Amino acid sequence: MARASWDEYFMDIAVVVAARSTCPRKRVGAVIVRDKTILSTGYNGSVRGLPHCDEAGHMMEDGHCVRTIHAEINSIIQAAKNGARIDGASIYVTASPCWNCFKAICNAGVKRIVFEEFYRDERIFEVSQALGIELVELHREKAVAKTGSNAI
Repeated sequence: MARASWDEYFMDIAVVVAARSTCPRKRVGAVIVRDKTILSTGYNGSVRGLPHCDEAGHMMEDGHCVRTIHAEINSIIQAAKNGARIDGASIYVTASPCWNCFKAICNAGVKRIVFEEFYRDERIFEVSQALGIELVELHREKAVAKTGSNAI
């Protein structure tokens, strides 16, 4: 097995983080990194202290579950709570950010977004280019699932 690139390494960690998600409709993980150092992680889950989708069911509006906070926002919140400066950082997300998460990522100063699966909103491509934010779709096999239980 070849040595993983940094992008593959951090995306593998995002996949593991996604396993903590409490919304079975879409399990997403995010990892914020600067200088090859993890600053924060997040997954989609309910507001602290409130029931999760996998406990209380989905809270649907316009075909979307709104019970959860998305992984990207949770990772930004965790960075802020812990005093981690994310300006100029990269974020690794198992699915491309929705429009609202994308806007928050931009305003947080993140300069590189790496995602594995395209999810829903194509506006991110044009706007990231206009803002000088690098947007990378990582094409690969799912390395974490492929390596088996002894990998971690």
